[in-house]
Amino acid sequence: MFELTALANQRLDQFVADELPRYSRSRIQGWIKEGLVLVDGTARKASYTLRGGERIVVHPGHLAPLNARAEDIPLEILYEDAGMVAINKAAGMTVHKGAGIDSGTLVNALLHRYQTLSTVSGDERPGIVHRLDRYTSGVLLVARNDEVHRKLQEQFSDRSIEKRYIALVHGHMDADSGVINKAIRRSMIVRFKMQAGEEGRTAITEWRVRQRFENFTLLDIRIGTGRTHQIRVHMASTRHPVAGDRVYGAPAHPSGRFFLHAARITFTNPSTGERQTIEAPMPPELLAWLAEFN
Repeated sequence: MFELTALANQRLDQFVADELPRYSRSRIQGWIKEGLVLVDGTARKASYTLRGGERIVVHPGHLAPLNARAEDIPLEILYEDAGMVAINKAAGMTVHKGAGIDSGTLVNALLHRYQTLSTVSGDERPGIVHRLDRYTSGVLLVARNDEVHRKLQEQFSDRSIEKRYIALVHGHMDADSGVINKAIRRSMIVRFKMQAGEEGRTAITEWRVRQRFENFTLLDIRIGTGRTHQIRVHMASTRHPVAGDRVYGAPAHPSGRFFLHAARITFTNPSTGERQTIEAPMPPELLAWLAEFN
């Protein structure tokens, strides 16, 4: 069971999907239809507009068996043991199916390599504990069984997992380091975008200048929270959008991606109980991008 506090002026199904991103919106709509999602104790329609402050209780329904299909797609394995695996995800690869994409995903590749994965995230997202945007590259943890999945989930929830990124942004940062503390919510105008402001879910992004160029700044970034598009929307809110990120105001780059790489993750390995750091090398296309400045 999950207990949530509603934000104002959002559809019930969209709000719950944003708060519980490991479940698909279609699955959540099914739970709402079955009366498993209550607003102040009352079942409502998926399209119900929240006033803000209501107590929402979600009773997850039965999760069907896996229906994602295995595909023989190469993967770069950074680390693996009996309970988990760390992948260096390539830019352009979607983590799981959705929005018309059901092949070529990381989940399809993982099922081919490992056959079975954790079932906690449901039939469309086996093994997936957290996500990276399609055009973000870098290290991503995957659970091979439910026990490890839940232990990793707890670390994400209590923010004991440390995630560090490298980003190239437009313009010159005024200082050598800083913190962006702005709430993030889904845009009320463009539904596939997020927006930063006073309303939404707490989001904290710490940045430090790694290198300065004539019209760009290379940053080391640490995120204290893991909201959808967090780094991208936070940097855009400071008028320093991530290079190549057309969604948030930057011109496209010939590489076809934006410059954001999940370089390192530190966590407590559920199998050993020890702190562990896994790093993902910067991909060739980003190294070539930086070489343009020399």
